[in-house]
Amino acid sequence: MSYTIAISGKGGTGKTTLAALVIRWLRKTHKGKSILAVDADPNANLDQALGLKSGNSIVAIIDSLAKNPEQLKAGETKERFIEYHIQDSLVEAGGFDLLTMGRPEGPGCYCYVNNLLRNLIDKLSKSYSYIVIDNEAGMEHLSRRTTRIMDLLFIVSDSSLVGLRSAKRILDLTRELELVVKDAKLVLNKAGDETSQLKAEIEALGISLAGVIPEDKKLAGLSRENGDLSSLSTDSQALKAVDKICEGAI
Repeated sequence: MSYTIAISGKGGTGKTTLAALVIRWLRKTHKGKSILAVDADPNANLDQALGLKSGNSIVAIIDSLAKNPEQLKAGETKERFIEYHIQDSLVEAGGFDLLTMGRPEGPGCYCYVNNLLRNLIDKLSKSYSYIVIDNEAGMEHLSRRTTRIMDLLFIVSDSSLVGLRSAKRILDLTRELELVVKDAKLVLNKAGDETSQLKAEIEALGISLAGVIPEDKKLAGLSRENGDLSSLSTDSQALKAVDKICEGAI
């Protein structure tokens, strides 16, 4: 079975950046191990952070079948068709594969998509050493139980009281829903000297602080240009901080 790393946090805290840099660390330190990157955020941009172009998303495959049901072959079930095309949509890169959930064209419910994603991850867990899931911002993915079993949950926050209280709500929800989280850790992103002033708030969360990622002009520049973090130089302070976090947590 695979080791599953889920990354959560409110919007704008940098969870996609952390997901991309965790994948980079796994590729560097666990060569030969298979890695699946899952972009479970409807506002998908993990592919850009990884320097890729995503393939067909789960939502796009479902929408295509809904518009053209004649694609089903005689005797083929809807579920088998979708599963086959999702497997085919995996983007293969150097050292990892990428699966994207996508965004529906209209309002519509995500329940069916979430069920598919959950069941697919359960099946794929037998084929990969590591699965890294960039979750939807906020708490929706948890309430929908998209990710049921997590070996490690990184909750990302900025260094504000609002951010930390949002992280606390995410952690509380995992417990209320009785999700299986074997280990949960806080990551403070874009933080500086003010972190020391938040000691009491951090301790009140009830989880350990995995580390602090400082403001990094090189990282911010890449994010502004095209979002591609694959060319981030090894002297990046943010990259060094994530490497240290991974070494201590994974």
